Amino acid sequence: MYELIVLSLLMRSPFHGYLIVKITNDIIGPWAKISSGTLYPLLSRMEQAGLISVVPPGSKAVHGERPARTFIITEAGRGRFHQVMMDMSSNLGDYQKLFRFKTGFIDLLQPQERLLLFNHYINYCQTTILHLQTEMASLAHELSHQMGPRFLDNVLRAMGHIERQVQAELDWVRGLREEELAQREALSSETLPADLREQH
Repeated sequence: MYELIVLSLLMRSPFHGYLIVKITNDIIGPWAKISSGTLYPLLSRMEQAGLISVVPPGSKAVHGERPARTFIITEAGRGRFHQVMMDMSSNLGDYQKLFRFKTGFIDLLQPQERLLLFNHYINYCQTTILHLQTEMASLAHELSHQMGPRFLDNVLRAMGHIERQVQAELDWVRGLREEELAQREALSSETLPADLREQH
């Protein structure tokens, strides 16, 4: 996640290390925090891997005049950004959080890639909802005779709440997909010759 945050920020602009720490904590907060002691070693590893580089000393300061190392993304870093953005199989337990972050930088992808991410997340949400519904039915059957009704009600209420949260995610990403398709339709209409545009 932190690698994706760093690469995503540097895709937008060069940043000082301390500003990367601040923005990262703003993004993942309010309860989770990353320390400078964790992020700076990551920046060093990314620099050694050729994903980012440091603006040479004496270059014009970016985002303020505070003396600090300013990082920029390399071509290899751009490739890695694209690879991590399109990764839909890692960290599935945290994929909701990852997908929400990715939407802030999704405009840096091609339209077809954006649709692929939207479609995958729709499937992810639908699969999660189906799993929850199946498990709730199974628990209701298995626990109805073994545990008191209070326990079962509490468990099913909590699972139902999670299901409603995932349904809200599903509704949201469907809206994003519809916006993407509408933009694609508008662009294709604009590129048609005038006589075909009227028929379209």
